Formats: sequence, structure tokens, C-alpha cells
Amino acid sequence: MDRLDAIFSPQSVAVVGASTTPGKVGHDIFANILKGSFKGTLYPVNPGARSILSVRAYPNISEIPDPIDLAMMILPPKLCLKAVKDAVEKGVKGIVIVSAGFREVGGEGRDIEDEIVGICREAGVRLVGPNCLGVINPLSTVRLNASFSSRMPKSGNISFMSQSGALCTAVLDFAADRDFGFSKFISIGNKADVDELDLLRYFHHDLDTKVILIYLEELRRGPEFIEAVKEITSGERPTPILAIKSGRTSAGAKAAASHTGALAGSEAVYDAIFRQSGIIRVESINDLFDFASAFAYKSETTLGKITRKVPTGNRVAIVTNAGGPGIVATDMTVSSGLELARFKPETIETLASHLPAAANLNNPVDVIGDAAQDRYENALNAVIRDEGVDGALVILTPQSMTNALGTAESIVKIARRSHKPILCCFMGVVDVSPGVKYLQEHGYPVFRFPENAAKAFGCLYQWSKWLNRQQMAPYHASHDKEKAASIIQDRISEGKLRLGELDGVAILECYGFKVLPARLATTAEEAVNVAEDIGYPVVMKIVSKEILHKSDAGGVVVGVETAEEVKTFFGEIIDRGRQYSPDAEIEGVLIQKLAPKGDEVILGMNRYPIFGPLIMCGLGGIYVELFQDVVFGLAPISRNEARRIIKEIKGYKMFKGFRGRPESDIEAIEKAMVNLSDMVINHPEIKEMDINPLLAHEKGKGVTVADCRIILEPPDTKKS
Repeated sequence: MDRLDAIFSPQSVAVVGASTTPGKVGHDIFANILKGSFKGTLYPVNPGARSILSVRAYPNISEIPDPIDLAMMILPPKLCLKAVKDAVEKGVKGIVIVSAGFREVGGEGRDIEDEIVGICREAGVRLVGPNCLGVINPLSTVRLNASFSSRMPKSGNISFMSQSGALCTAVLDFAADRDFGFSKFISIGNKADVDELDLLRYFHHDLDTKVILIYLEELRRGPEFIEAVKEITSGERPTPILAIKSGRTSAGAKAAASHTGALAGSEAVYDAIFRQSGIIRVESINDLFDFASAFAYKSETTLGKITRKVPTGNRVAIVTNAGGPGIVATDMTVSSGLELARFKPETIETLASHLPAAANLNNPVDVIGDAAQDRYENALNAVIRDEGVDGALVILTPQSMTNALGTAESIVKIARRSHKPILCCFMGVVDVSPGVKYLQEHGYPVFRFPENAAKAFGCLYQWSKWLNRQQMAPYHASHDKEKAASIIQDRISEGKLRLGELDGVAILECYGFKVLPARLATTAEEAVNVAEDIGYPVVMKIVSKEILHKSDAGGVVVGVETAEEVKTFFGEIIDRGRQYSPDAEIEGVLIQKLAPKGDEVILGMNRYPIFGPLIMCGLGGIYVELFQDVVFGLAPISRNEARRIIKEIKGYKMFKGFRGRPESDIEAIEKAMVNLSDMVINHPEIKEMDINPLLAHEKGKGVTVADCRIILEPPDTKKS
């Protein structure tokens, strides 16, 4: 038995702090449990009352003669601490603290919360809150509304969790308007004990939950969250998880010494967590409900088996009785990562045999406004059988001859025979309501507008891609970890925390990166000697810890081919550096072998408290700041994750041989990303870094580090 069962399915509940005064939280929570027809036994606890709502009250939880599963606490922090001690001594199995005034206010409130957590953990009691709405289980076997929301939602197969109690009340109101049902509903507040991961695991094993929804403000777990959630979304019984994360528009990135640090804000971290764990991020509450409806979509087939309909591809057929909505659905289909299916000749012939001459036989299929249910049935039956169709959208607008109920019956009949999802949009309210009701009663989602249905189908396809993703064998690399650690410790002991190429490439070499011969020159004559020793052509770069972006200072010259040019450019580079930053300490000029041509890529890392190293990959060179076409992933990065990240770069086509260009060595970029991930995990002193550009040569010819920057942080000041 899961310890959270005491919170979601208790046999007995004590409301500690129940009040006789309507409008007070302690009164309303008790009233909500009572009026919600709770199937267990309910006990009010209030030392100053004989009864509450005609139910005998007890002065203390310890005086209740029967065992208690769940204690709801509505008390100020100091009184709550005493009540928790009494509850633990009583043998209570779960506690929900609704009251505020704890960690969120700091000081004594934080200390009391910490003490309560310690007491509960020692006793093996699970704690929800403090500072939360409460918990709701509307299933007929429980009927628990232990919250200060007066609305008991309809029973369903979707579980919802939120950090925000205020948002929960709005969601419940929204759900009631859409006749939306829940299996479990909970607000977690301060997350003193029970957090999102605890609930995700619980909901995943809950047979009444088919889809999980989250409203998230912050996470306090990093890599372990990703690995645990990946099991939930990928295991033997994968459960879809849809999330809204607050603060999406806040960039969160800080002033930093690297491109990665400047681009990697908190939202990049959460996007990486969601992508790597299989959580689907949605933009709005409306989308959350639309997508959840599509995922909760299950149909009883003619064999009596309950199935969840998920498309195996992105090819969609649209059947409509109005041209305008069909066009809207077509546009949104394309923008949702889908494509209009191309019908086979026999499908078009079948459509032609059933539809009038004015009908459009190509996708989207327009059955014309005067279509009765038989036209819809024949058209849908034809397109859903086409091997080139992965699912269908059915759009119905109410005309005088429209039979919404009959059309709905036809859709259900066809859908039961097919493994492909069929999403419906019945536009309007009154005239289409019999059809909408019939579809919903039989487990089929109905959307109000075509764009909602198309976006929901796109979300289903996104889930399908996650479930069916390929798993490649991992790379096996041997790294010289000890040598890299020695270099890093030497630089830290010297007080050198910002490493340029000379030190940086030495570390990168230990992790399998191909680097270019390079040496520092402090005079023009020395520069000539180095260039001739390395071999022309060479690249010349200014070296100064104060000049981070060398190109901006005019401190880079590429393709130098003679000794005379080396002398000339040496002086010019030094002069430009001094003009750009008069106070900069210029160490000299780096003379480096010119790399073979290749596509410019940036790899980088920024380290975050809790979450650890965030890896970045994207278009490099000058394009980093121009396009900011980068994608992030949290280390450790596997081969499969590296491939996904690269494919999500908008400029990925450039690497694939766009317009006659040779295809880049994409596999070498993947290996470089995995090696970088290994490096930053093995050496937590690396706080921030860029490899920019990493030159990706033709397929089979590898990648070369052309420039790099590494920021170190001594172990005693590390934040992660």
C-alpha cells in the first residue's frame, strides 16, 4: 500500500482547526468534506466547540476514539506544530497543512516547517503543504473534497497537481464549465515533503489516472527528476504528462562571460527537463484541457478492448461540411507539425461514388453544407481506411439539415473499428449539443473550434514520436580524467579562473576533442617563428582575459600566409586591442594553425544550482548572437539526446548539405556533445564554457575546436 493512499483515499479524516464560523477556512473545508458525501468517517477537532454542522467535535485529535488516516490542519504555525506532534502520536498516516505562514514568510515560520518535516519523516507520515488548497478525490468510492474550494469536480481519469492554490480554484471553475472530470486533484503549496515527483509516481501507478496535468512554478530536483519521469512516460505503461510552467516570458538569463551563460536562462533549463523526460509543455490552461481531452480519449473497440488512440504518423485527413473551418484546420494542422494526407486513387474513387459533384474529394474533404449523416459516414469511412492517413479531424457546422446526433453515432461506429484517432469539432452550442453529448459519453473528445482540434492532434503526434523514438547504442569513450583534473587544479592554484585557448584546448584534448596546433607569441619576431614552425596559413588572435569577444575588438585575423603579414598583423592586433580596451592586460597574440573549412557550431555549458550542467548546441561563430539558434539539454547527455538536440536546431538543414553544400559530420558533433557532457560532470570546477566555433567538416572528417573559453570556480565557492 502506498503511503499517499492515506491522503487520496482515506477511510477517516480529522479536520484539526475546524471552525463553527461560516466563511472561515476551517469551517468551509469541514463543510466541503461533509457535503461532498465523503464515504469515510469525518471528525472535527476544535477545543472550543461541542459540534460543527451537527457533528460532534473533539478537543484534541488524540481524544478521537477511532484510528485516523488523514489529518487536515488549519492552524497557525505554532499551534500546527503541536497538532502535528499529537497526530503522529495518534498514528495518523497522512497530514495536509492548509495554513500559510511557514517557509514562504521565512524566519520562525521556516524553522517550524522544518521541525514539522523532521517529525513526519521520522514517523513515516507523508505531509502535503503547508500553504495549499488541499486535496480532492471525486471518484465514487471516495468522494473526498478536503479543500476550501466549494466545487466538487466531476469524476474522470485525469489527475491534476499545482503549486498554486489560487490557480486550482480557477481550474476547477474552468473544468466545471467544460464538464471536465478528474481522478485526483491536489495543491502542494510549499512542498515541504510531498513534491511533484512523489505525485507523478503515485498517479502513474493509479489505475484511475490516464493523464497527468501539472502547473509548475519551480522544481527542486534535477537529473533524478528526469530519469524518474522518463520511466513514467516511457515504461511498460507510459502515462502522458502535460505541464504549464509559470514565468515563460521571463528570460532569466544573466550577464555572463560566455555566450552559453548569456543565452541559458531558467526557461532553457525547464525546456530541457521537459524534453528529456517526455513531459509535454503547453502554453495555456485552455490548451491544457484540450490536450488532456485528446489524451484521455479512449474507445471500446468491437472486441470490447479499451484502447488509447495515438497516431503512428502525422498525416491527417479533414472531413468538413464548411470550407472556412476546413481552411482554418488546414493552416493549424501544418503549424502543429502535421501534414495533410494525400489520398490514394482508390480513396478518391470511393469518395466520388458517395459524394455530390460539388464536393471536394481531396484533402480537406468538403461534404458540402447540406450533408446528412450518411455523407459524413461514407467520407470518414473512406479516408480512415486509407493507408496514407494516420488520423482524422471531423468538422461539423450546424445547418438546417444537419443531424448532429446521427453524425456523432456514425463517427463512434467507425472509430470503434479503427486504431486511428478521430478528433471532432462540432461548432456551435445548442444545435450540436446532442451530438457533442453522445461523443463525450462514449469517450471521444469534442472541440469547439477547428484550431483546437488540430493543435490537440499535433500534441498526440508529439507524444507518439516520444513513445516511438529510436534508441541508439551509446558511445564508449576513454577520457584522461586525471590529466584534465591536474590542469584545472594547477590553474585554480595560480588564481587563473578564466581560461583561453591555450589552457582550454589542453583540457579538451583530454576528452577526445581535435584541436589545432597553437602557441602564444609576445613579439612580432616570435610570432613569425611560431607561424613558420606550425606551417602556413595561420590564424592570429589577441590574448587578454579582459577581451572576451576577440572579433569585436578586431583581434582576429584569419588566413595569414607569409612572415611579412605576420609581422604587420601582430602590431595591428595589439593596437586594436589597446584601443578597444585601454585598461586590458594583453598577454600577446596566439598563432594557430588554420583549420580546414567547416560549418560553425557552438557547444557550451552553464552550471545551475540543483540542476547541474546545462549543455548548449547551435549555430556558431557570429550567428550565435545574430540568430540565437541554440538548443539546450541537461547533463548527462546521451547519444540519443545529443541527436535530438541537434535535430531541433532551426538551422539543422545546413548540416545536411543544404543547396549543394557537403553534408557535415553530424555524428562527430554528437560525439563532441557527449564528450563535453562527460567533461563537465567529471569536473564540477568548470562553471561556464564555450567552444565557439567548433568546425564541423564534411561527413566522415570530424570536427575541430577553433576557439574556446572556460570559466572555473574554486571548489569552496561552487554553488552546485
